[in-house]
Amino acid sequence: MADDPVNSPADTGRSPAAAPYRKYWEEMPCYLSVHDRDFRIIEGNRRFRADFGDCIGDFCYRVYKQREEICPSCPVEATFADGQSHSSEQTLTTREGESLPVMVHTTPIRDEGGEVEAVMEMHTDIGEVKRLEGLLRDSERRLATLFEEVPCHIAVHGPDLVIQHANRKFREAFGPSVGQYCYRVYKHRDEQCLVCPAVQTLKDGETREHEEVLITADGEKMNAICTTSPVHNAEGEIEAVIEMATDITQIRQLQSQLTSIGLLVGSISHGIKGLLTGLDGGIYLVNTGFAKDKPDRVEEGWAMVQRNVGRIRSMVLDILYYAKDRELTLAEIEVGPLMEEVRETLAGKAGDGEIALKVEVAPDVGSFQGDSNAIRAMLVNVLENSVEACGAVNKRPKREGKVSVRVLREEPWVVFDIRDNGIGMDRETQEKIFSLFFSSKGIKGTGLGLFIANKIVDKHGGDIEVESEPGRGSRFVIRLPVDARPSTKPRV
Repeated sequence: MADDPVNSPADTGRSPAAAPYRKYWEEMPCYLSVHDRDFRIIEGNRRFRADFGDCIGDFCYRVYKQREEICPSCPVEATFADGQSHSSEQTLTTREGESLPVMVHTTPIRDEGGEVEAVMEMHTDIGEVKRLEGLLRDSERRLATLFEEVPCHIAVHGPDLVIQHANRKFREAFGPSVGQYCYRVYKHRDEQCLVCPAVQTLKDGETREHEEVLITADGEKMNAICTTSPVHNAEGEIEAVIEMATDITQIRQLQSQLTSIGLLVGSISHGIKGLLTGLDGGIYLVNTGFAKDKPDRVEEGWAMVQRNVGRIRSMVLDILYYAKDRELTLAEIEVGPLMEEVRETLAGKAGDGEIALKVEVAPDVGSFQGDSNAIRAMLVNVLENSVEACGAVNKRPKREGKVSVRVLREEPWVVFDIRDNGIGMDRETQEKIFSLFFSSKGIKGTGLGLFIANKIVDKHGGDIEVESEPGRGSRFVIRLPVDARPSTKPRV
């Protein structure tokens, strides 16, 4: 049995003044042990003996790790090799089989000649630290999961407005956006927005809430309530802004539907009154023409009646397309006869405005599947918009309004390329022209025509692209599938 460390041979000849230091050694709140070059433990303090037993003279790797050979990367071995102190993190096993995470520090003990004759090893219990680290990791994982799974779009912007972090819903809507400018991701802009709540929050630290129209990675518009809040560092300085966008697109669409009946009545009441007045005038001319035997008056009055009946029919059809989600009646449509009907429908209006209307159908277009009444109404609505845009041009000197339609086949599409040299549109108008009740014609327009035209194209599984510049005219490119594939988008 090894000698008690308090009365061991190492204490022989020590002065009484060394006794307090021996007491300090014994009461240190950590494991202290001394190892010789054979890796045998030659001394240990009270706490060491309490948890690992009276194992003086045994190999350290057997005592601490229940191993039969020296541990890999042994700090004691390293200290014997270079005479320097070493530190590492280890896991020890007590005689009761309990695992203890510890921080190990080794210090060389030198003889009178300066040679390392032993190494003192100190093991500090870091079990509580490890427990707290585990709790911290769990908290970080929970926070990361919350950030990822929050059912709204969240992004963190730096002071330079570059997106630093984004959650899953944000990435799904706007694509891989980290490292890009927020205005490029949200608005597809090349410059900072004129009014930027994120910049304002960075300046004053105030939380802000605002409504925005965002553009997703797929080019879809999203109405969103955006909230910006500051992110502070340890010193309390604002280092970033977190922005949360809640999608309210369906709410806005539902609000539009709920208010549409009143808006519809208000927007067309003036037009209906004018058409009825026109009908009364035409009937009066017909009646007085017959009564006074004036065929010219009868002809003039009948023309007025026909014109106003046609306008009423067109308006009622537009209202029906908006008010009722009709099922398509699909049939094979011959493009040549279709375009001839459309040309005849618009010839009078174009002629009255002295606007040149040109229709060209490529020889190989043939036919496609669709609802002929709906397609005809869609083309008339779009072309009427172009004719009216050219009507404003004709009021200017040395300018003749021109509208051209070219139909060609680009598998799997039939393409209607409509161009005019009318007044054109700015970017904001282009983004709104297919919106319900939006009209750039003031009281002359109902805001239904292009909305319904876009709806018809969408129901056929096609799309409309618009190119325009103010003062330089517009171009509408309408693509319809040759084999009908009605859209499956839900109607809101």
